Amino acid sequence: MFGYVRYDYPNLFVKDVMLYQSAYCGLCKGIARASGQAARLGLSYDMAFLSVLLHNIMGVDFRIEKQNCFEHAVKKRPIAAVDPLTEELGALNTVLCYYKLTDDIEDAGKGGGKRLWFRAGFKRAKKKYPSLVSLVETYMAEQRRAEREKIASPEMAAEPSACMLQSLSEHFLADMGTSDTLGLFHELGKWIYLVDALDDYDKDLEKGNYNPFALAYGAPSKEALIAAAGADIAFLFDTTFYAMREHLAGVTFHFNRDLTDNVILRGIPLETQRVMRGEPRVRMSVKV
Repeated sequence: MFGYVRYDYPNLFVKDVMLYQSAYCGLCKGIARASGQAARLGLSYDMAFLSVLLHNIMGVDFRIEKQNCFEHAVKKRPIAAVDPLTEELGALNTVLCYYKLTDDIEDAGKGGGKRLWFRAGFKRAKKKYPSLVSLVETYMAEQRRAEREKIASPEMAAEPSACMLQSLSEHFLADMGTSDTLGLFHELGKWIYLVDALDDYDKDLEKGNYNPFALAYGAPSKEALIAAAGADIAFLFDTTFYAMREHLAGVTFHFNRDLTDNVILRGIPLETQRVMRGEPRVRMSVKV
């Protein structure tokens, strides 16, 4: 869940910019508390959004405080205080980083040096949150199995990742979960896998790595893939967006939902269009 969950900045309210930044900085501190300082290198806005989403559904309000941090040692800035949910999400961030780098090592034989930065944090997370790490391990193993079996259906290939995020929602929401929260997180997990696979199409072909779109369509490049099967791929994503919208409408939020709606209803479709056009990713920042 790294790099694709984005907002639509022109339609983002100033209050939500500040909320997102505060949650991002709070998650950074949560990572440090759960997994140590080195694990902060894996901090992402994707997990910060997951923090905002879960806090809102669970009715756990952020307590914003003026604090210092490594990056802002002189001038204090608004930061969401670390609560138990933020700390566990910090552990999850570390675990996902560790397994992502493990996959990179298996695919390309490199990335071992980067993974060392997260090894100690991963061990700390596993000791404190064994059920969380076990859940991730189970679905990561299923994802690797699907890829070893060379499943040619992109939708079927995305199912382990979709089920992992769905199960993570059950883990965090517990009795507060509903069929709509399960559906929303499932579709979000599916979208993340699919958009990542589409974005990596040319790189996977070059390195001989598994890619479900390559097996399904056999195009020699992503440009050729979009030219030949762009309508089919757009339809796959559109059905995912539709399901997200339907489930999102049924989710009960305890606080303002402007930021959540902006990301899911506007940011995610725009990011998909960016990937389909083959445009480079622009570094996201919500600093104010």
